[in-house]
Amino acid sequence: MICENLAKTLESIEKIKERYNRKDSIKLIAVSKYSDIDEIQQAFSCGQIAFGENKVQDLMAKSRSLSTHNIEWHFIGTLQENKINMLIQIKPALLHSLHSLKLAHALQKRLMREDYKMKALLQVNSANEDSKSGFSLESAFSSYLEILETCPNIELNGLMCMGANSDDKALIEKGFLRTQNLYERLKPYNANILSMGMSSDYEIAIACGSNHLRIGSSIFRY
Repeated sequence: MICENLAKTLESIEKIKERYNRKDSIKLIAVSKYSDIDEIQQAFSCGQIAFGENKVQDLMAKSRSLSTHNIEWHFIGTLQENKINMLIQIKPALLHSLHSLKLAHALQKRLMREDYKMKALLQVNSANEDSKSGFSLESAFSSYLEILETCPNIELNGLMCMGANSDDKALIEKGFLRTQNLYERLKPYNANILSMGMSSDYEIAIACGSNHLRIGSSIFRY
């Protein structure tokens, strides 16, 4: 079932890309936060390489259990400062959720101590919702440049946002387009990843330029 769902999701992504004349590649991150080891192994056996977790302790446990698999792990949840050391031990391929300057400076301090560099995305609260973490669109550009200048062990590669918590497609699109506009401004500063779109809104995200999709329920049906 998981392999079938994965194939359908990939086929859907390709059809949407054609619809919007997208010629570039789009990475699918299978969000496995509610999935067990067996389900992740099933998806991996069908060719899925990138998986996303939103709790550091779960990422640690699953990455250790699946250490013999060449899995590309992404951290997509809210990172608490007391979990930074554990995340550095895991060495994820990408941290999607650098949500504040305070977190950036705390992460830089630990990374420098470990002599390690981590790839990360600046999380933007483009929906302007109190329930979401991230930089405001107004502060994101200057904060991105500040982190580049003051945190050399954090390799910023672009932006991440979550769609508005709404059934209004126009509202979701508005937030995605505003993030995409900011992303275009940041391209001269090594921004090449735009992480937008989940199971419920990835078509809108693709239309708005996303090149990293975080999809869970469409694959694992949780």
